[in-house]
Amino acid sequence: MEANCSSSSACPANISEEEQPVGLPAPGNLELVFAVVSVLMMSLLMFSLGCSVEIRKLWLHIKRPWGIAVGLLCQFGLMPLIAYLLATSFSLKPVLAIAVLIMGCCPGGTISNIFTFWVEGDMDLSISMTTCSTVAALGMMPLCLYLYTLSWNVEQNFTIPYQNIGISLLCLTVPVAFGVYVNYKWTKQSKIILKIGTIVGGVLLLAVTVAGLVLAKEYWNPDTALLTISFIFPSIGYVAGFLLALLTHHSWPRCRTISLETGAQNIQMCITMLQLSFTAEQMVQMICFPLAYGLFQMVDGILIVAAYKVYKRRLKNKHRKRNPGGAEGCHNKQPTSSKETSAFLEVNEEVAVTPGSPEPMDSHMILEPTGHISSCA
Repeated sequence: MEANCSSSSACPANISEEEQPVGLPAPGNLELVFAVVSVLMMSLLMFSLGCSVEIRKLWLHIKRPWGIAVGLLCQFGLMPLIAYLLATSFSLKPVLAIAVLIMGCCPGGTISNIFTFWVEGDMDLSISMTTCSTVAALGMMPLCLYLYTLSWNVEQNFTIPYQNIGISLLCLTVPVAFGVYVNYKWTKQSKIILKIGTIVGGVLLLAVTVAGLVLAKEYWNPDTALLTISFIFPSIGYVAGFLLALLTHHSWPRCRTISLETGAQNIQMCITMLQLSFTAEQMVQMICFPLAYGLFQMVDGILIVAAYKVYKRRLKNKHRKRNPGGAEGCHNKQPTSSKETSAFLEVNEEVAVTPGSPEPMDSHMILEPTGHISSCA
């Protein structure tokens, strides 16, 4: 027994500091600072985004959770299935296939909230979806992993990072609650906090992403199939979430929200789960995927935001040309095509998206008109 253990790289007694070059190094001060900054960044970002949430609208999503239900179906139905199909289609090694599947089973990440704000989506739905998917991950992650690994004959026991999930929930709910309170008590000040917070949060998010890639540059795996999956996986998630939301008759802002919530995964939770479940030698092969996924989901999200901004600007210019002497939005009779196009952009679309006839009591819950629509004199 001693001889066998001495020849095994997985033996805990033999993983010494001298042998760390073949695996992941022990966390240093730089990694600790990076983790602390990431938590602070997420807390400050969620506080600023919480300043855009209204208790009345948030309660509507909880009371009629059709949007949340569709989001959870995308998160724990579509994403694990897509991950499984990609892993089997590319004939990945078992270790790499598990990394792809774990990423697909993770809940939504904070990055989806800031992207949702930038594309004028439903912030109340976005934050409630992120919170609910994080809570649901306590049971859905092990269930999805068990179901999809049955055909793989995997003997590895997965360790669900419950502590990490708890920290994520605290970083989500507590700052958001403070932000909602600030928005309720001081509406004007909350708008200033929201504008500053989203800009600073976007810059910090980009900085943390770049810093994380630099810190883990030595672990990049040149596996072409794995990098290809990390490139197309977020894009498929964004498109699949949008199509499912569209098929379930959600408004355009909600479609954009569910799309971003589906494709943007919690990268930190995936990395933590890999670290808890696998040896250092296996981690060297697997760590590349969540890092590459995080990079490409950021790139895809920025492209979606840029495309939305360009489309919105073109639509405004088109309206100005049609109404050169009148105020924007003052025409009462729009062509049908113009109405359909405007529906994609306006934030003041009806919230009634549940199937069937809407309740009369919910008619006052329609979102407020946006500031750029001027009233007719």
